[in-house]
Amino acid sequence: MTETPKNQPNSLARRPKWPTSTSRPVVTPLQPSVVYASPDPDALDAQYDEGSGFTYAREGHPNASVLAQKIDGLEGMSGGIITGSGMSAIGAVFLGVLQAGDHVIGGDQLYGRTLRLMADDLPKFGVQTSLADPTDANAIAAAIQPNTKMIVVEVVSNPTIRIADMDGIAKLCADRGILLMVDNTFTTPRGYQPFDHGADIVIHSVTKLLAGHSDATLGYVVAKDPSLMEKINIANVTWGLTPSPFDCWLAERGLQSFDLRYDRAEATAIELSAALAGLPGVTRVLHPSRPDHPDHNRAAKILGNRPGNMMSFEVAGGRKAANALTNAAPDLPFAPTLGDVGTTLSHPASSSHRALSEAGRTALGISEGFFRVSVGLEDPALLIAELTEAIAESQKA
Repeated sequence: MTETPKNQPNSLARRPKWPTSTSRPVVTPLQPSVVYASPDPDALDAQYDEGSGFTYAREGHPNASVLAQKIDGLEGMSGGIITGSGMSAIGAVFLGVLQAGDHVIGGDQLYGRTLRLMADDLPKFGVQTSLADPTDANAIAAAIQPNTKMIVVEVVSNPTIRIADMDGIAKLCADRGILLMVDNTFTTPRGYQPFDHGADIVIHSVTKLLAGHSDATLGYVVAKDPSLMEKINIANVTWGLTPSPFDCWLAERGLQSFDLRYDRAEATAIELSAALAGLPGVTRVLHPSRPDHPDHNRAAKILGNRPGNMMSFEVAGGRKAANALTNAAPDLPFAPTLGDVGTTLSHPASSSHRALSEAGRTALGISEGFFRVSVGLEDPALLIAELTEAIAESQKA
């Protein structure tokens, strides 16, 4: 046995104690520790039994807890959890709630990866899935089977900006004892409060508008029923859908300006959609504020004066015109994301919905000239000028 030299301090004795103070930090401290030490086995047992404190970061950590509480407040709920991404939030729900033999109905215009999860992955676990038009509650009703356990919808579809028949779908779920899960990423709690309209589970890709700076990848999920939430949380911990403390810290910082960012971007989206609608070569502009939107009346009823910052438009000329448009707008990031402080352009046919066949995309109204726009905080006049010029260049192509 090798003895520690007398002139060499024991490394354990050098572990510093966390400093205390009668004052508290104004900014939430970042706590990256993966493990938390307990005084003895009895204390650890009690901690697990009571569900209090922190033990191992996969089971929860302070930064995730703080962020979850803040989003809980926005959604009017308690007990929500943060996950590693928006898709992991959806995954935690499916893993925690569904079992072999269950049937799930999804809106046929869900985010592309959600569609892929339902079509390719859930069936591997013996879960049956169907897709139906969320703008028509009768179409959803026709898809219901005796073993239907859950219906999954986005209030505003990604990227086609269609408005789900939330009242009709919520009534179906309530009458038949089916769980309703709402992806509230596009609308956010500022635009729509799902639990006030019959939702049982709400998820977010916090990465997007809530965090708002394209520097944190996170999800959030909360259920109205605490026993259901417990199942979802167990799946989250077991499958290791753990969020990064640093990302949680960044998202909490971003959340401080969420209301201001949302209001500014929403106002610009209204202005931009009106400006693009009259341009040569633009075949469609989709924003809930527009009277020619196919679901305008429903949007006015469900969203009121909160049409949001997300819009889409289509130009004539297919992929060649699409390439010319993005090349002519170098100051507008062409990126498959949304919710940044700056405006971003996305081309669903080559990104979020590339896994669908051309016929499948066409059925959803997604052509090669179709763009989704996440409107940011730029000066509206500058944004309109840049897109106007880019669209003109697309038509020259």
